[in-house]
Amino acid sequence: MSLTHAEILQLKRWNTPTIYNGWEQITSCDIAGDGFNLEECRDFMPQMGPMVGYAVTVQFEPSNPEHPRANPNAWSEYRAYVASVPGPKIVVVQDLDKPRVVGAFWGEVNSNIHRALGCVGTIIDGAIRDLDEMNNAGFKALARRLCVGHGHSCPVKWNCEVEVFGRPVRPGQLIHADKHGFMVIPDEDQPRLLEAARFMDTNECDHLISAARGTAGKSAAQALEEIDIAAAAFGQAACRKFGRKGEW
Repeated sequence: MSLTHAEILQLKRWNTPTIYNGWEQITSCDIAGDGFNLEECRDFMPQMGPMVGYAVTVQFEPSNPEHPRANPNAWSEYRAYVASVPGPKIVVVQDLDKPRVVGAFWGEVNSNIHRALGCVGTIIDGAIRDLDEMNNAGFKALARRLCVGHGHSCPVKWNCEVEVFGRPVRPGQLIHADKHGFMVIPDEDQPRLLEAARFMDTNECDHLISAARGTAGKSAAQALEEIDIAAAAFGQAACRKFGRKGEW
């Protein structure tokens, strides 16, 4: 883990699109296809704001009654794994029943247990239940939908690569998530991420946003000219810092 807890808390002050704006300046990845969820997901606790943490991973298959019989100690062994990893942590759950929704991995009890183990929330390519109680626990969830039951809910495999919402996630990867979706930050991009996000947000305010909001009393021609000048200044500032001009 390359970031301090203080840096993680500072990352949490920005929304996920702002983190993306910084990330695109420093990464060698494809900014149109890598790093973020490729399928729609829903933030069921948007009032909690963004969550940031390191991935702990697990797969489950609630339609299959054989899993709890095959390993009666699965829950205890899985919880020991979660407890062994430093926090803050985000539990990334692959539902092997996808696209069906048979049962939930998360509810009131499991969210409280994971909160006690240093987890701040989850991303699950399946369902959650007990929404009010999960809110009360302060456990954030990005999921596909709600459901009523838990089925044969049991950890099948953990501490492994999983895929959720079209995005592969490995244990230990840094995740930033909010109501817009989530990003899985490559290890090599972590050290410069906070600085880059701050810079690009300031760059927007210094140039494009201030130009757009300063058009009162000006003609359309004058406003357009000033926005073009601001866009050029935005790109020049980004180029000086990162060698790339950014979105504008």
